[in-house]
Amino acid sequence: MDMYTDVLIIGAGMVGSTMALALQSSSLKVLLLDSSPLIVKPFNQNATFESRVSALSATSQRILEQLGVWDGIVSRRVSSYSKIEVWDGSGTGYVDFSVASVHAEVLGYIVENRVIQDAVLDRLHDCDLNLLANAHLEEMSRSGNDWLLTLADGCTLRASLVIAADGANSTVRRLTGAATRAWDYLHNAIVTSVRTSQSHQHTVWQRFTDTGPLAFLPLVHNKQENWCSIVWSTTPVETERLMLLNDDSFCYELERAFEGRLGAVLSTEERVCVPLRQSHAKRYVCEGLALIGDAAHVIHPLAGQGVNLSFLDVVVLAEVLLMATKRGEYLADAKVLSRYERRRMLHNITLMLAMEGFERLFQADQLSLRWLRNVGLKLINQMPESKAIFMRKALGLTGDLPSLVSL
Repeated sequence: MDMYTDVLIIGAGMVGSTMALALQSSSLKVLLLDSSPLIVKPFNQNATFESRVSALSATSQRILEQLGVWDGIVSRRVSSYSKIEVWDGSGTGYVDFSVASVHAEVLGYIVENRVIQDAVLDRLHDCDLNLLANAHLEEMSRSGNDWLLTLADGCTLRASLVIAADGANSTVRRLTGAATRAWDYLHNAIVTSVRTSQSHQHTVWQRFTDTGPLAFLPLVHNKQENWCSIVWSTTPVETERLMLLNDDSFCYELERAFEGRLGAVLSTEERVCVPLRQSHAKRYVCEGLALIGDAAHVIHPLAGQGVNLSFLDVVVLAEVLLMATKRGEYLADAKVLSRYERRRMLHNITLMLAMEGFERLFQADQLSLRWLRNVGLKLINQMPESKAIFMRKALGLTGDLPSLVSL
């Protein structure tokens, strides 16, 4: 006999788990499924930093706060930033953004993905939500008005609505034939954590080099403010060379590429190489199915907006579903789910196109485009009102905000 649930969320990463929390107070029967054990390990404050981090916006912080997750993040490890400095390494263009421009205490937070994940899982276990761990999805097909899913162990599940939160290589998307547009940047990102001789000053630093952007994101370790997470985007050939260097040589190359803005790079943790791709689902929804997070869109890490877009997917979809339930509507109806798509797709595409434009502009070698980007950065930096509008947009403080995060 099939196990039935109203809403089946596939993927208990940061996004899927947050989706489950957003629906916890509803009358819906919700099941969260993941291939991992869903176990939270004790956090060691003295442990080295996880290589993958997220830059959480003010809106994402509020979402996690409203869902009871933020305290768990703060109790582990979190690093705030109050300023952003961006400059063109091949010219004189420069722009900075500060808390004063948006009248806020901080612009955002740099948090290890592991920390966010564990804090959300802790909250899930506290809420006693229905979790199915170590479950591998094998087949998925329509059965009447429902989805029928078969797991690797032979168990079957039936659900009115399936929410795919299973990442960029979504199994749900593959099994349902959901089409995407994807392209390869022919670049890789080297990510790791480094220790510098000077304080990061709670500033996000980003230099555009001839081969790609290099970002230093502030981290705090045992109250020491000279740790940074780096994201170094460059060509495959250069990536291979940098990955083969010993730690001392890599630190020297990194310090030189960063123009020594934070003094000497003293040490580095293990380096990880990540291929850079961008993808976008042609549709976020169909009858009984909704895609959220990386299953719907993968954005260039240039501005660190990926996880923030994903959390907005979560709260908008949750609001749509809760309102539909309140009205007595059939929540798996494509007309209901399209309300989520209308509210999120345009916003996501707009930001993705903006990041694509930035990436192409700063990779351009033509003298005219180099001149244009330097003049543009200088001009923006002299327009405080425009900078404030841009920052409020980037921080998620404007636009079509759901009630959960309206400020």
